Amino acid sequence: MRRVPRSRPTPRRARVGVALLFLTNGVILSSLLPRYPEIKAGFGLDNAEFGLLVVAFPLGAILAAPVAGVVIRRCGALTVCAAGSALLAASIAVAGWSASVPLFVLAMAAGGALDAVVDAAQNVQGVVVEQWRGRSVINSLHATWSVGAALGGLIGAAGAALSLDLGLQMTVSGAVWAAVAVGAARLAVVPADVRAGLVAPVPDPGPGALGGSPGSGARRRAWRLLLPLVVVAVCGTLVEDVANNWAVLYLGGEAGAPAGVAALGLTVVLGAQFVGRLVGDPLTDRFGRDAVARAGGLLIALGAALAALSPAYPVAFAGFALAGFGCATLVPAAFAAAGRIPGLAEGTGIAIIGWLMRLGFLLTSPAIGVISESTSLRTALVVPLVAGLVAALLAHRMAIAARR
Repeated sequence: MRRVPRSRPTPRRARVGVALLFLTNGVILSSLLPRYPEIKAGFGLDNAEFGLLVVAFPLGAILAAPVAGVVIRRCGALTVCAAGSALLAASIAVAGWSASVPLFVLAMAAGGALDAVVDAAQNVQGVVVEQWRGRSVINSLHATWSVGAALGGLIGAAGAALSLDLGLQMTVSGAVWAAVAVGAARLAVVPADVRAGLVAPVPDPGPGALGGSPGSGARRRAWRLLLPLVVVAVCGTLVEDVANNWAVLYLGGEAGAPAGVAALGLTVVLGAQFVGRLVGDPLTDRFGRDAVARAGGLLIALGAALAALSPAYPVAFAGFALAGFGCATLVPAAFAAAGRIPGLAEGTGIAIIGWLMRLGFLLTSPAIGVISESTSLRTALVVPLVAGLVAALLAHRMAIAARR
């Protein structure tokens, strides 16, 4: 019997596959988050104890992120995406079944470690697919992750409303999305001959190294190019962290919004960010990545200033929306640029940015807390304002350097 040949991969097909990988990564953990109150009550924890419990996931991510580049080069980005997503789903399912705090902590720490590596791998593949297509797609990929996170939240909320067994929900959901990830990895294939022409060959620096010792001039130049991108990415995630932890408090306290209205603060920021990522790709193709990042930084600064100086809470909402829209393209732009830096082994730049971004999450909220405690939360909004100006300045300098 004659075998029907499998169709050759295409840029459009690969883009669909990578988008599904981003979607899956957004769903898996988010489907557990709405069940956190049940977990807290089930373990009999107070707020402080629960706060320490959920640190396990980001801590595992921080510990694993530095080796993500090495794992990707050893196993391949798509293998890491498929296998890592399946293992991530399994670890979250174990957390759902956990009857003891130590087992829950171990499962979540393992999930965080896997998430960090998978996140780097899907961005590595996304950058390659973007190069193959010849136009920007990285922003819409990150928008797809946001859709996945929202979908996961709906799944978890439905499970809670229906009183579904938590372990069963996470097992069934995890199995479904692990299968989606495996299928998506098959769709996202970029032929080896095409990939070889897109990814510059760099000697593997060996296990345990982030990118090798910067001994050569090319390697030192690579690190000089990478460091500004790290700062731009951290400036982008800082806005997300402010939205997650402080927007509702600010709107309900300093800005005087009613409690029910103030609760929409995070939604407004994330909604504006999602819109910014949807339009980010055509804007990038039209004006260039540096110009879009520069405008994004200025919008963050303007939005933070507007929120801080707002005479009424609707103006503060507008400020947070501007900041969310402005930060939308910063992290995707940093990943895309890091994936193209000559002199770094594949995955190294993206892994380092992911690692330092996660460390930044541990510093942002404490810094704002200290400033607001000694002055006011309104004054503490100077932090995102400065972050926006720094991002705009760095993007401007990188644009000038690229023209030389």
